[in-house]
Order: sequence, then structure tokens, then C-alpha cells
Amino acid sequence: MPVLTEHSADALHARLRRLRENVGAVFFGKSETVGQLLIGLLARGHVLIEDVPGVGKTVLARALAKSIQCSFARIQMTPDLLPSDIIGVSVYSDKVGLFEFKKGPIFANVVLADEINRTTPRTQSALLESMNESQISVDGQTLRLDQPFMVIATQNPFEFEGTYFLPENQLDRFILRIRIGYPSREDERRILREEPGGSALDALQPIMSAHEVLALQEMTERVRIDDAIMDYLQAIVAATRRHDALEVGVSPRGALSLARAARASALLQGRDFAVPDDVKSLAVSVCAHRLVSKSYLHDGQAQSNDRIMTEILEAVPPPS
Repeated sequence: MPVLTEHSADALHARLRRLRENVGAVFFGKSETVGQLLIGLLARGHVLIEDVPGVGKTVLARALAKSIQCSFARIQMTPDLLPSDIIGVSVYSDKVGLFEFKKGPIFANVVLADEINRTTPRTQSALLESMNESQISVDGQTLRLDQPFMVIATQNPFEFEGTYFLPENQLDRFILRIRIGYPSREDERRILREEPGGSALDALQPIMSAHEVLALQEMTERVRIDDAIMDYLQAIVAATRRHDALEVGVSPRGALSLARAARASALLQGRDFAVPDDVKSLAVSVCAHRLVSKSYLHDGQAQSNDRIMTEILEAVPPPS
């Protein structure tokens, strides 16, 4: 792990601003969305981008991958995809007379799992070990994944034919669920004129190395969260566990994810300490997809977990 000096920390902060601008050069008008994706990267997390087709989910993921000098792999998730198509497969070699393991696309630094809900739960589960432990177990051996490692998955939440629901244990591995939304009139005009998902995206140059990404992740882990902020975070988590409309609240892993995201948010804004808004601004994106409402289990009419989280944030006072 790189050792940081005050000078190198300032340089990395400047490079982080450039990274955000570089992604924004082809993903117009959604600086908050870009920031959330960078928070996932800084926090060593994985991100689920969930929205309707055509709003730039794949462009956003590719723009980040091209902006950091790391290996990138795109997996088009389909119903006939097998776990071995993701992890890799052992192939017999006539030269050495042994089986040799051919690595799959999961062995890249940034992996785009496009339309993740179009593949079967069995294939989805092939991602679990890599997302949770940054390793793959195959043929009786454990293979570590190169760092940094990040899975960016996309899905359309409004199309159900030919899709599979992501199980709770899979959703819990994503530190953030991002929703993009439609662009403003001005941003859409720029998209129509410049078509940034084409040649502009192809021409995007990396402005940060893997070494620098790891250094920023190390800086994120050193961001301070005072006891008052931690109390606030825990109060939010506890409120989800006793909410009348929820069957399952936020787990300790979810609480840890919220703390990591808050640290990353602080670093993204140039601070080495977290403030209440770092927690509050990310609570919905970090926690809502981890909740299971009682109506979902009992009568099939799922309540909006986003709305429940918003109600909890309104009821839990932040520290002064």
C-alpha cells in the first residue's frame, strides 16, 4: 500500500477533481451521479446502476473505466450465461499434459455486468465471492483478484419479462444503488449535438493510474468519523430494524457500507473528516436496496423503500 505525504495527498485531491471532470466530459449534467460512482470506487465498493434504458448507464460505467488506467471487462448478462463464462474454465493443454485455468472477465480491475438481472441466480452468484472477498475459488485453489477491483452492474427495474430478481444477499454486496433519471433540456440538447457515447467516449484518456486509485482508497480509510456522527449513523440503522413496515432492516454490513461511503464522500469534497450530511445524503442510496418490506413478503405490493428511508431520515435528528 502506498505511503502518503502531505504533498502527495494534495496531488491526489487535485487528480480526483480531474477524474470527476473527465467522466463528466462524456456524461453530461449529472455531477451528483458521477460523484456517487466515484464514492463507490473510493470506498472499495461495487455499484448497481438502476434505471430505464437509454439514460447513459453503460456510458457512465465505461467513462469511469477509461478514466483510470486499469483493465476493463464488459460482461453482457444473458439467460444462457454460465458461471464459467464469468470466472473462467480449465482447459487441457497438450503441451504440458495438464489442465490450465483460463481466466474469465472477472479478473479485470473494473467489471461491467450489463443487465445483471437478465442472467440466472446461479450465474449471478458467481459474482458473490469476488465482490465480497476480492478472490475466486476454483479447482481447489484460491486466486486473488488484482486491486483495485470494482463491479459496476446495470439493470432496468421496470422490465420483468425474461429477467430475474436479484436476491437480497446479492443486493447487499452493492455499496450503492444509483438512479440516473432523465437529463435536463439543456443537457439533452448537448447529447443530441455531440453524441458523447460515441467517438468522444472512445477518445477519453486515462488520467489516473491504478497506484493512484489505491492511494485514494487508503486516504478514504483514514477519514475521521467522530463519535457524534457514528451515533447518528447507528440511529438511522437502528430505525430501519424497528420500522413497522419493514421485515428486514439494514444489516451490520449495510452500516459498515454507510460509514465507508460517508468517508468517501468527505474525501471527494476535500475533507479528512465526515460531517452529518455525508451520512444523510447517502443513506437512501446505500440502505434502501437492502430493506425488505412486509408488504412485499405478504401481499406482493412493495412499498417504496426509498420513501421509508426518507421518512427515517426526517425522524432521526442529525447531531448539531
